Amino acid sequence: MDIEKYIASGVLELYVAGTLSEEENREVHRNAEQYPEIMQEIEAIEASILALSSAAFTGKAPEYHTITNLLKSDDRVRNLSPKKSGSWISYMGWAASVALAIGMFWIYSENSQLKSDLEMSNQQNLNLEEQIAVANDSKAKSETLLKTLREKDIQVVLLGGQDIAPASYAKAYWNTTTQEIYIDAEGLPEPPDGMVYQVWSLKLEPLTPTSLGLLSDFTSDTNKVFALTNPNSSEAFGITLEPAGGSDVPSLDKLYTLGVVSS
Repeated sequence: MDIEKYIASGVLELYVAGTLSEEENREVHRNAEQYPEIMQEIEAIEASILALSSAAFTGKAPEYHTITNLLKSDDRVRNLSPKKSGSWISYMGWAASVALAIGMFWIYSENSQLKSDLEMSNQQNLNLEEQIAVANDSKAKSETLLKTLREKDIQVVLLGGQDIAPASYAKAYWNTTTQEIYIDAEGLPEPPDGMVYQVWSLKLEPLTPTSLGLLSDFTSDTNKVFALTNPNSSEAFGITLEPAGGSDVPSLDKLYTLGVVSS
């Protein structure tokens, strides 16, 4: 095969443009696999198209005169004469491939912008859904707390502030039948970073603390009401400030509130 003549025929431009028949495409593909020079020429044509398409893109759909000006300014097009290619069809194939690439580049960019806009819209909707969920959760907790307060077996324990924070206070609503306990921690200050409030059930003689759990997400919880479980025969409740993750025993020097269960 005369590879130079084959390359000059213009068939490779038509191949890249996608205007050849299925049989002709297979033939070009076979030749490209057999002859590295043909494969390199195809890659060069594709690279030129991408370069032209990038240069043409301005954020708007490309116009005809933009495409033709680029075609006239490209060395590959200027050198593609009817004599060299054997037919003006080759030139038209090259032009079609460039126009197609520019159009596809514009469509891709437009779709990317649309995708970005949709993602932003979805994020805004997600934030709204999260706000609604928080509001619904807060409402549900309030309704549950009201229901708990009306139970006949409920015990309300006032937890007063201690030396570390005398102005602090909390309330415990303990249902001895269901073993549920709700801690209203509105009167506690925001915990420092890396610290968390921990609730303790206490037996007084001898002093025996049992952890009921952590007041997790204290800062983000809007109503500051936390549901825990208390199966213990509690004589008092205390709330301490502990390192994140909680402690096995209470830090008495960081005891914020304490309250005794009335007999």
